Amino acid sequence: MDVARIPLWPLAVYFGATVFITGGLLALSYILGQRHRETETGKPYESGIISTGTARVRFDVKFYQNAIFFVIFDLEAMFIISWAVAIRAAGWQGYIEIVVFIGILGAALAYLWRQGALDWGPRRPKPGAGLRPGGGNAGPPEKGRS
Repeated sequence: MDVARIPLWPLAVYFGATVFITGGLLALSYILGQRHRETETGKPYESGIISTGTARVRFDVKFYQNAIFFVIFDLEAMFIISWAVAIRAAGWQGYIEIVVFIGILGAALAYLWRQGALDWGPRRPKPGAGLRPGGGNAGPPEKGRS
């Protein structure tokens, strides 16, 4: 069948019907809908809690990092599940590939852990972090020094 000979009128009818029905429903809801002018109607209301303060609250970047890590590792879990479904067809080559893949995942997780990206608690100083060569060490001054 030649592409140039396909009739386009069914597509035009479908588009017109979609626009007509959508516009008709919007007009009907505007005409028949209720109108509230009370002050309580315009106030934000969330799960029975009246909001206070501004909606522009700054969140710590750790929340976004946690979400990104979840998406990344969840996607990689889907790769592993799909490999597990096709384990017989993949054979030894697929097994070696998934071992390398999991090794890279483990290295990435170890790197994130080492960088402190997974720490949510207060930061603890590393042992010996307060000692600096040449004096100026952190801590109270020793007796006899002024």
